[in-house]
Amino acid sequence: MKRFDVLVVGAGPAGLAAAHAAMTHGAQVGIVDDNPLAGGQIWRGGADVQPDQRGQQLWSELRDSGRMIFLPQTRVLFSPQPGHLQVQTPGASATLHYNKLILATGARERLLPFPGWTLPGVTGAGGLQALSKGGYPLQGKRVVVAGSGPLLLAAAATLRSKGAQIVAIVEQAATPALLRFGIGLLAAPSKITQALHLGTQLRGVPYLRNSYVLSAQGDGTLQSVQIQRTGVPEVETLQCDYLACGYGLLPNVELAQALGCATASHNGQTVVKVDHMQRTTVPDIYCAGEGTGVGGVDLALAEGHIAGLAASGHANETQEAMGRRAHWRKFADRLARAFALRSELRTLAGDDTIVCRCEDVCHGDLRTHTGWRSAKLQTRCGMGPCQGRICGGATEVLYGWRPDAVRLPISPARIASIIE
Repeated sequence: MKRFDVLVVGAGPAGLAAAHAAMTHGAQVGIVDDNPLAGGQIWRGGADVQPDQRGQQLWSELRDSGRMIFLPQTRVLFSPQPGHLQVQTPGASATLHYNKLILATGARERLLPFPGWTLPGVTGAGGLQALSKGGYPLQGKRVVVAGSGPLLLAAAATLRSKGAQIVAIVEQAATPALLRFGIGLLAAPSKITQALHLGTQLRGVPYLRNSYVLSAQGDGTLQSVQIQRTGVPEVETLQCDYLACGYGLLPNVELAQALGCATASHNGQTVVKVDHMQRTTVPDIYCAGEGTGVGGVDLALAEGHIAGLAASGHANETQEAMGRRAHWRKFADRLARAFALRSELRTLAGDDTIVCRCEDVCHGDLRTHTGWRSAKLQTRCGMGPCQGRICGGATEVLYGWRPDAVRLPISPARIASIIE
């Protein structure tokens, strides 16, 4: 059994910032992540090779400290008792003991169903971005990037740098909302710099505001998408090889819920409830980053720093980080308002459109149910390998449902990992 003063689940910006703050104050720190390299989705491919100097510095100092153990390709299964986590690697399982636990489990893309969304070639925007960073060949491929939020721009820039031809970026948010968000960036000069850099990378790419995907077509694989532009009566068809489509991010709260931490609703998201020190409602468990609300890398770093200081017994040193957190929380609120989902997205799915991809459950089978539990019991919606992580976000938008329980183990597990 491995023992840690502070155990961090998640090696993205929030997790690394938390581990660094705790390590700096003498704590023996463990970092668990299901990826082979540290960095999370933001610093994918390794924090030490990112253009962002903050990732490089955090990882190099943690790695060289002698007080950090990194456990890659490790998934949390369940908590056998307070202060313990049962985990699984590709070849073994183990029980980790902690005095303090910091959850920095990040977020995932929200995918919404529309006719044709299950065709090969239709992916999440961040999903295709991650694949391209891992070497997936996109040279010369025509890609439509669609959905909502700044992630579309970042994804499109990455895909273009890998040789893809970006046909268009299709943003569902209305022009006035985007203009207000742009003006609000005056309070965040670093974001203006990022926006200008992305604009340079995406020069010449059509940016279709106030528009959304109606359907995807293809004979066995994606060949084209139909989009609706508000104010334009004709449906527009775009020929493409890939559709990278994502409607913002959803906090990963399942582990926190399984550990008994309370959640709350904020900016239309289910988030882990924390106090001013990032403490959850369960003693000795903290949460930082996207799990407490989607707000970007700067907010994640500030929250992680606060959580690491508090967990290592140095809560009196958090004042500066709290100021940064307050600043970036305001940015997160502006982000949520600007890219709120439009009502038309709830009407795209037909009765034969699959909503739960794991169990092949269609919209027509679900829309008559009154809640998640009823649908789950009678249709198996949410009972597949992803355990509702994909269809849960969709059914929340379509029907207003929210999963009311977390099934253990949190991740798919070998029998031997559970009975040891």
